[in-house]
Amino acid sequence: MRREDFKELYLARFDSVRRFIFYKCSDTDVASDIAQEVFVKIWEKNINIDPVKDINLLFKIARDLYIDKVRRDKVALNFTETIEPVNMIDDAENEINYKVLSKAYNEALVQMTESQREAFLLNRNDGLKYNEISKQLGITVKAVEKRISGALSILKRTIL
Repeated sequence: MRREDFKELYLARFDSVRRFIFYKCSDTDVASDIAQEVFVKIWEKNINIDPVKDINLLFKIARDLYIDKVRRDKVALNFTETIEPVNMIDDAENEINYKVLSKAYNEALVQMTESQREAFLLNRNDGLKYNEISKQLGITVKAVEKRISGALSILKRTIL
């Protein structure tokens, strides 16, 4: 792969790979490190990748590197960063309600399987459609529907 092609690939897809890993680990530093490792691996192995056609290969490499890291470090996932704080909580009652809801939301995320959580966050936080999620994860649209449906059931059970 030529240096110019690699630079174009890096600029076009680094943020996508980093976001993909972020949804798995909820840690921006880890996501950035793994995304960087993906591109180092591509450069070192001189893998020729088309930025549009071979996006799934980038995600596969990223997923494999993330799994390797989890196995090495045996780190528990932390999902406290997934909820953005509400703008200016006015009174104590709203603050208490927000904390209770936030805690329930985080508990629901922890109860979800990794595949449910990943599909749910890609849909709700990143605004991806089911077919976009299926392409990114390399699964069918029906599988995405099933994962998100399961995630919503867990969320409903936990919050209500």
